[in-house]
Amino acid sequence: MFKKKRIYKFLFRLAVINVVFFLVKLTMEPDEDKAHTFFNPTSIFYYFTAFFLFMLTWEINDWFLKKQRTKGGLHFKSSMVIIGKNIALLAPAAALVYYLGLFPLREPLGIICDDPPLVEFTVDFLRAILLGVTVIFFNMFHFAMNQRDEMNKQMEDLKREMTASKYASLKSQISPHFLFNSLNTLTSLMYEDRDLASDFVTRLASSYRYILDNREQDLVSLKKELGFLDAFVFMMDVRHKNAVVIKSEVKVMTKDYIIPTLSLQMLVENAIKHNYYSKEKPLYIEISTIGNDALVVRNNLQKRDLKEQTTQLGLKNIKKRYGYYTNKQVLVRQEDDFFEVIIPLLDKGVIDMNLIAVS
Repeated sequence: MFKKKRIYKFLFRLAVINVVFFLVKLTMEPDEDKAHTFFNPTSIFYYFTAFFLFMLTWEINDWFLKKQRTKGGLHFKSSMVIIGKNIALLAPAAALVYYLGLFPLREPLGIICDDPPLVEFTVDFLRAILLGVTVIFFNMFHFAMNQRDEMNKQMEDLKREMTASKYASLKSQISPHFLFNSLNTLTSLMYEDRDLASDFVTRLASSYRYILDNREQDLVSLKKELGFLDAFVFMMDVRHKNAVVIKSEVKVMTKDYIIPTLSLQMLVENAIKHNYYSKEKPLYIEISTIGNDALVVRNNLQKRDLKEQTTQLGLKNIKKRYGYYTNKQVLVRQEDDFFEVIIPLLDKGVIDMNLIAVS
């Protein structure tokens, strides 16, 4: 498949070179009786130099564009830089080719000049630069159109993935298993501590209210998410007593940042799900900030032996949702004694920027 694409690209470019060359030739020599001049040494020299310079310019431009793609795509500044570099490479190559052909090799090759060699050199050099710049602009325009189509496709894919991820996240939080465990805990509390049971009901209700109120919102303020997490942490403390210790040290203005809905809760629940814990060996989960850039959810590593191999759907879910809004990466790090996930803090303006990108 790759070889076919290369062959098609080469044939297309060869066709373009032939069309341009013969159009220029006909413009320079419009008389019908000069058709035979297409096959004299001068025409052959100009044909092969045109082929060489066109292909050189095209391939170099392709290389620059591919390199730029890895840096995040084409924009105005990078386009100007690429054009400048292309011309900087094309100009000496064209100058060398036409200098050799019109001065030291003119007689051995049998090249005939209608004008003095210096004038002919200047005209040929400027024409080569003009045609080269045309090739560069054409190729970059084609690349930009492809890039736009790819971005539109990626945005559509991300939108579908985000919707699916959001649904999966919501479904996991209102699952019967979560409710069943909570009700079991509540039943025990009603006989042991009625005040605590009342508080537990209040927190459980507020948790479900938060989930239902934000089921259509993929992003929420960090302040709201931490408020929900407080209720969730309270219920985990009641359920697991001193076996699970969850601490939060967030040192940013929480109302100024947003994150995907339920992402913190999902990371905390993943830590509980994949590690064993007891009063003798508690599971410590810490939520902290890295400057104003990111949140860290970290736990000591006490891996539980699971019957089924983990699919890491929770982490994949969060990565996909972040991928829709930012190029910042969700980082996962595991050492011998701890596991941590670093998620970016998003500015509120990311929503407006995303809407502009989609439109």
